[in-house]
Amino acid sequence: MTAKTDCTAYIEYSAEVAAARAAGKPLVALESTIISHGMPYPQNVETAREVEDIIRAAGAVPATIAVMGGKIRIGLSSDELELLGRSSDALKLSRRDLPFAITSGKVGATTVAATMICAELAGIRVFVTGGIGGVHRGAPESFDISADLQELAKTSVAVVCAGAKSILDIALTLEYLETQGVPVVSVGQDNFAAFYTPDSGFKADFRLDTPAEQATFLKAKWALGLKGGVVVSNPVPADEAMPREEIDTITAQALQEAAAQGVTGKSVTPFLLARIKALTGGRSLSTNIALVKNNARVGAQLALALGG
Repeated sequence: MTAKTDCTAYIEYSAEVAAARAAGKPLVALESTIISHGMPYPQNVETAREVEDIIRAAGAVPATIAVMGGKIRIGLSSDELELLGRSSDALKLSRRDLPFAITSGKVGATTVAATMICAELAGIRVFVTGGIGGVHRGAPESFDISADLQELAKTSVAVVCAGAKSILDIALTLEYLETQGVPVVSVGQDNFAAFYTPDSGFKADFRLDTPAEQATFLKAKWALGLKGGVVVSNPVPADEAMPREEIDTITAQALQEAAAQGVTGKSVTPFLLARIKALTGGRSLSTNIALVKNNARVGAQLALALGG
């Protein structure tokens, strides 16, 4: 039988996060690929700082996660956010990549999956992101399924998001989550969100509108020994959303371009987001920023309801 190893040597907390842990204050994890691979500079860094400030204003403490200097960094300084935002060679880290980034000393930005792992190691139960990964369109032929979905099945962290990215096959994504026993909770509406648009056309498993309801649900799930995460689908505000038909048409065009150029694997999502931004004249970026900020508000309230 393999003994459980101590991971503390690989984790380093910022002064703000360390103080919050000591005081029992609620923490909210934030990913870093949204900075390094999800948005252009300088909007990426500006958004990261604004999201952190939204969480602080709500009474919780932000913990942006990345790998730097051979350590999983739980909480980043303003200069470190700037470094990630300007970096052209930061590794995009999922579960399989974390050991390499740590042992090589390279700078790595954490995806949803990797951020969930690091958050759980640090005892953080709420994680805010833009949208989760999922089953890619054409996956029955390509087998392109995000590691986010497997991580949600095994890692006990609540993921507050604006649903799944609209570039994905949302129907298959929800089917996969159901098979893995991952609850999908919707906030403020019955249907699952679709990133740039509030309504994917598919129902979520449960509707829980208040932080208290969401926290009670999470506590019951984990108290029952039902390991794994929960997707908290928080739709983009209607006045910041994009028309569904428009984004669907543009997404289809971007997917055709990706296929024609042979874009595969981890490069697909950054390519598609960049092309959608170009094809919408930058409006999709504004929507992306708005939904992340909205998720930060909901995530902070959930962290407070769960307690430190």
